[in-house]
Amino acid sequence: MSRKPTVLVDPFFRKMDEIFSEWDLRRLPEIIDVVWGRSESMPMEDAVEALKEAEAVVCSSWRYGDVLYEAANLKAILTVSGAFPLDLDYGYCFANGIRVLSAAPAFGRQVAEMALGMAIACARGIVEGHQAMLDGTEIYSKAGNVGNFNLYGKRVGLIGYGGLARSLHPLLEPFGCRISVYDAWLGERYLRRLGVTPLPLEELMETSQFIFVLAVPSKENRALLDRALLERIRPDAALILVSRAHLVDFDALTELLHAGRFRAAIDVFPQEPLDPAHPIRSAPNVVLSAHRAGSVMEAHWEIGEMVLDDLEAIGKGVPPQRMQRAEPELAPRYASIRVKGHRSS
Repeated sequence: MSRKPTVLVDPFFRKMDEIFSEWDLRRLPEIIDVVWGRSESMPMEDAVEALKEAEAVVCSSWRYGDVLYEAANLKAILTVSGAFPLDLDYGYCFANGIRVLSAAPAFGRQVAEMALGMAIACARGIVEGHQAMLDGTEIYSKAGNVGNFNLYGKRVGLIGYGGLARSLHPLLEPFGCRISVYDAWLGERYLRRLGVTPLPLEELMETSQFIFVLAVPSKENRALLDRALLERIRPDAALILVSRAHLVDFDALTELLHAGRFRAAIDVFPQEPLDPAHPIRSAPNVVLSAHRAGSVMEAHWEIGEMVLDDLEAIGKGVPPQRMQRAEPELAPRYASIRVKGHRSS
């Protein structure tokens, strides 16, 4: 029988029962020797001492400073926030065989489901129609659908083809959409083999009736969708923003939406909570959501499943398979994506 690894389980801001089902909470001590394992944040001085002996740490971010260099037994850092940790010496981790793992794959399906729902709500005017019924100003039948459009058979552009896009793609297939992709990190032939059409970003913006912003924020793509690109969007199109506001010139987006240039559905904002006076709140033909796409409680248990499965693998001396691994080529390029005033998903 494999020896159980000693693991510091310190997931705050996540709560233990938020990410682990009852069954997985019982399974946890069967797989590892649990240090701490509480919903409250472990006192720093205790965490620092524990890390000097631990073989892995489950955390929401790296808050332990330079103790990394004293953690002689450390083999893995497993983050439960959905993003790779900030303030971590990735070069040291790669050089010393410390795997850095993210629970991001647990959010793919829930964000994709929400993105699809928001796209349909935006194109069909569902939110406005509901509000009109409440206000007693509803317009019935054909007259109440002026300007609305279907998803079926439309040209869809995906900006980024990582985990979110790959979860969304199969949801779009029943609609018979023609799917194009812009991804600066993936080659054209590879994208074609995945069943999508690679396009330059300018062409994707001009030709797509549904544009999903799904890319991982990086140092290269801050405000990737600037005013000039946003102005290329068709007037009968919808922009669905669900990864991070980092990718969009949000001031320009707000102005263009107030001008009625196109429709949008937005789940993420430059600052969260959103200022009550922010003008995006009053823009027409916009569906807004308070960063809820990746926060369905029942789906969070997949985080715990991934953590346990990969801890079990680490205990057996084999590579973890379920969580996303930080790669040496990409880790330096990821942006600092913590939204001001908001914790990661």
